[in-house]
Amino acid sequence: MCYTDEARPPLPPISGAAASQGDFELTASDGNKLMAYFARAEKPTGAGMVVLPDVRGLHEFYKELAQRFAETGVDSVAIDYFGRTAGMGDRSDSFEYMPHVQQTTPEGVASDTAAAIAYLKSKDGGAVKSVFTVGFCFGGSNSWNQSAQQPDVDGCIGFYGRPTRTEPFISKLKAPLLVLVAGNDAATTPEQAMGSGRTPATTPGSGCSPSSRSIRPDVLKPSGSV
Repeated sequence: MCYTDEARPPLPPISGAAASQGDFELTASDGNKLMAYFARAEKPTGAGMVVLPDVRGLHEFYKELAQRFAETGVDSVAIDYFGRTAGMGDRSDSFEYMPHVQQTTPEGVASDTAAAIAYLKSKDGGAVKSVFTVGFCFGGSNSWNQSAQQPDVDGCIGFYGRPTRTEPFISKLKAPLLVLVAGNDAATTPEQAMGSGRTPATTPGSGCSPSSRSIRPDVLKPSGSV
């Protein structure tokens, strides 16, 4: 388990507000319909963020994280992974996610991410000029993989992803990566992250516990660079 229903993203220094936010539905290029959550910035910077959740899919933590990004001027969309196998529905603690995680594919995740990117670049999504991805645990390596799988992404951030899931894509990586792992993380050690060909940024903590990591959306620079 990465984040429980009670977990919430930390609040950044107040610098703006989300102009609008809410649940909606995206359609991927293969016809998959997936749950998503948008948050539009009141004062947009031109940067956009696709939020890739942990193994539980689109639950409340990631909806609020999208809002935190919007409050710092970054139009955001958080997506769900399980439209192909679980359809639309509840992703709270009671959701049995693992059978659906096991049926996901890199191609399916990439198709769903591409739909979110297309939305962010549309007028309805904010017409952003640069797009980044950020993911956690299962979503961490999903995020890194987008560097190879998306032609129009500007950077890919992963918290506690498994570098082994990204190894097949290393030769095709294009966009810059930010690799964040915990110094005491037994699942993904700094040495494993170093072996991926990228220098990781390490933080205190261990494993996938909610206390071991946090993200501050306000550190994304207004220019859209990380």
